Amino acid sequence: MSRVASSSTIEILSEELLRIAVREDKEDIYREIFRRFLDEITYNTNLNIVWSDKDREIKKRFIRESLSNFPKRFLDFIIKVIDLRLEESLYNIYLRFIEILESNQYLKVRVELPFLVSEEKIESLEQYIANQLDKKVICSIHINDNLINGIKIDIEEEIIDFSIKSQLDILQETLEGIEIGDSFYDVLAKVKERINSFHVKPLRLSLGKVESIRDCVVNASGLKNVKYGELVLFSNNIYGMVMSLEESSTGIILLGPPDRISVGDTIRATGRVLEVPVGESLIGRVIDPLGRPLDGGPPIETDKTRKIEALAPTVVEREPVNTPLQTGLKIIDALFPIGRGQRELIIGDKQTGKTAIAIDTILNQKEENVICIYVAIGQKATSVAEIVKILKERGAMNYTIVISAFASEPASLLYIAPYAGCAIGEEFMYQGRDVLIIYDDLSKHAKAYREISLLLRRPPGREAYPGDIFYLHSRLLERSAKLNIYLGGGSLTALPIVETQQGDISAYIPTNLISITDGQIYLDASLFHEGVRPAVDVGLSVSRVGGNAQIKAMRQVAGRLRLDLAQFREVETFAQISTDIDHTTRSLLERGSRIREILKQPQYSPMNVIDQVIILFTVTRGYIDEIALDEVAHFQDELLKYIDKNYSYLKDKIKIEGMTDENTKELTRAIFEFKRTFSSE
Repeated sequence: MSRVASSSTIEILSEELLRIAVREDKEDIYREIFRRFLDEITYNTNLNIVWSDKDREIKKRFIRESLSNFPKRFLDFIIKVIDLRLEESLYNIYLRFIEILESNQYLKVRVELPFLVSEEKIESLEQYIANQLDKKVICSIHINDNLINGIKIDIEEEIIDFSIKSQLDILQETLEGIEIGDSFYDVLAKVKERINSFHVKPLRLSLGKVESIRDCVVNASGLKNVKYGELVLFSNNIYGMVMSLEESSTGIILLGPPDRISVGDTIRATGRVLEVPVGESLIGRVIDPLGRPLDGGPPIETDKTRKIEALAPTVVEREPVNTPLQTGLKIIDALFPIGRGQRELIIGDKQTGKTAIAIDTILNQKEENVICIYVAIGQKATSVAEIVKILKERGAMNYTIVISAFASEPASLLYIAPYAGCAIGEEFMYQGRDVLIIYDDLSKHAKAYREISLLLRRPPGREAYPGDIFYLHSRLLERSAKLNIYLGGGSLTALPIVETQQGDISAYIPTNLISITDGQIYLDASLFHEGVRPAVDVGLSVSRVGGNAQIKAMRQVAGRLRLDLAQFREVETFAQISTDIDHTTRSLLERGSRIREILKQPQYSPMNVIDQVIILFTVTRGYIDEIALDEVAHFQDELLKYIDKNYSYLKDKIKIEGMTDENTKELTRAIFEFKRTFSSE
């Protein structure tokens, strides 16, 4: 026969159910389950009959079989109530359970463990924490095998991390500070010294609260122990990164949608800085700056990550840039060569072919064993999709990674995108591989950072940019390098793109980037509209690496080309205002106009470097002076086909030996043989 429970018994049972709910971190779920169970007793005819039955075994069996969709631990609790003959007190137990749940009498403490432990050990931990805080405590238990061993406790406004994982991370950061440039035995001695001096201590992490939200920037209170650049986690599993530390508040940029954040939400420090997945599994994928796939493919599977911010290689870790990175564009490879490890700026007005040069360079790496990374910053989704389509059609995605922060994304993702791409490229560089990275474009990157800075209430300076805007790009581009042989000899070549307004290269961001990089390729809008494409302005473009980044044959023909172009530019203006032109000047004009015509190149049609050498040799020696200007492109294509068919061995000799006297004579003979058969039809 059922009996009525005393108030003390109801209290004990209510607290027991609360402990079960908190253990599983399902307080609201258990509240709803308990209410549903009471409804079942009231409105479910079969259960109502059984609930009134005196036979407890029938009652318990019916509950387990007919209510199997309820959590097992909740049903165990109901069975216990039945065994204690307290069925009539169940509603009072429910009311007291709700009352305790809403009264916050107990402090909920989140505990992460690498494996399950006994209930006795959990109760012992609860008692210890309760004695320290002088409060009633219930622990919610979460299994996290990444901890390896130890425990992680989330308590009030602080996280105390006693895990082995955190200690190993601290030790790793300690060892990363060792200079690689030292000898092996010096490095080994320093490693031993730092390991011996390492002391295990708990990692204490702070908690905070959202005070205000402005676009992608959150102002938070608390978080007393966070560091600049540290990752923080909001209550709905959205991450943010600390960008401002003030005496009474913390500025955080969101790495997710701001509409899911509300004032009053809890923020938890993580003790980690932002990292991105790296490795071979990223090749051929389109991802966002956090490493999440955007191409509809499976999640990225990699067990390795890198911090998006890292120190640039030191001077002793580098070696001179001396290996060419061919773009496949005649005017660039001949006049403004790019070396592996160089930083060459692509600069010009909107829609002058800046991205086309970058994509051509990627397409030209098909046989060059170079990993390519294209970082789209603030581009339209349709524009990025078109680029990916071109890369796929030409087989370039087999060695390319596309990282995109669309224009519709928060400014915070646009800000971290180039750093994420650089970190992915550095992983390959330190494996001894060659990497090309394109930042398209850093004008939008600077604007995103300006937006973040103004939202953080930092004082604006020139053009409303913050005072550290130079450092924003210098710390990114300085990470491009050609590593020495002791570090594997890998390289990271950067082609940053910046947009000008009406050709103004003296604006704030362009001048900053010009001073950081090793040269610039300037694209002129007037040339572009005249049909000169790529519209490279020979006078304003420069490569500070020069002939060191050219193969021998190209270096030999490029010197003559530079001289001919310089002479052509001098006499071209004079010829426009003079009607009386002598024979020598007219020859220079004829030669120069054909050089300019031969340097034109269709979009997405990069040319092999030896083919470039052959064509440039032909035009600088005057062998096409008598070819009509509108036939120059056709002559070029047919000449290359003729040499491929009849003199393919000569191309290999030129690549290895350069333009020796013998190779020059043989190539000249091949050109004249072809000219005798050339027809403009």
